[in-house]
Amino acid sequence: MRPNENRGEGHMRRLLYLGVASILVLALSGCGGDSRTIFVAQIFSDQQTDGDIAFDPVLSSYTITNGPDPVFFGIDEGNLNLPEFRAFLDFPLDGSTGGDVVPTGARIRSATIEVFIDQITFASSVPTLLDLVQYPISGLTTGDFNSPPLATRPPFDFLSLDVGNFVAIDVTPLMVEAQRLGLADFQVRFLLDFVPGANGLVGIVDTPAVTLTAPLLIVEYR
Repeated sequence: MRPNENRGEGHMRRLLYLGVASILVLALSGCGGDSRTIFVAQIFSDQQTDGDIAFDPVLSSYTITNGPDPVFFGIDEGNLNLPEFRAFLDFPLDGSTGGDVVPTGARIRSATIEVFIDQITFASSVPTLLDLVQYPISGLTTGDFNSPPLATRPPFDFLSLDVGNFVAIDVTPLMVEAQRLGLADFQVRFLLDFVPGANGLVGIVDTPAVTLTAPLLIVEYR
């Protein structure tokens, strides 16, 4: 487990976050003023904009699914006739879906995505890339499968022991870049990192009616 992926206690952390107000104002001890105030925003992904894209190598065709549960990414490298999936999550930063707002120009201290893993198949360890991307909130297009990323965080692994658990993923550099670009939505793409021997298909729970397991973005900013 990499030091910036926290597992095991993710469930308790989420209960703690959801048990407090949607935006917390934490005054650092001994000093006042806005420059010393830290805000915490919690934003669930917008399932209607979330989705996955499957590329069929036999037919050279794409299948787009908007708003599925779960969303999938990865491939079974042992069967080259099976499609490759890439998963997309959208977190509105402007409060348009009723979530918290991360103001334009906010100074980002940290950002984390928490996802609940539904299944991992074909491998016990799945090397993963996570890209900052932009795609239409009206729905994914085939061009989004291979669109150039705006930024990419260091690779990490999903493990078989993550099934039925939360995985917390540090996305601070991606959030900093999203703020620099003035993006209204924080949109990310999960895909298999095609290093030698890479394999596996991962399902991420995406049910907005069950907020306890819905994908969650947590941002600390000033």
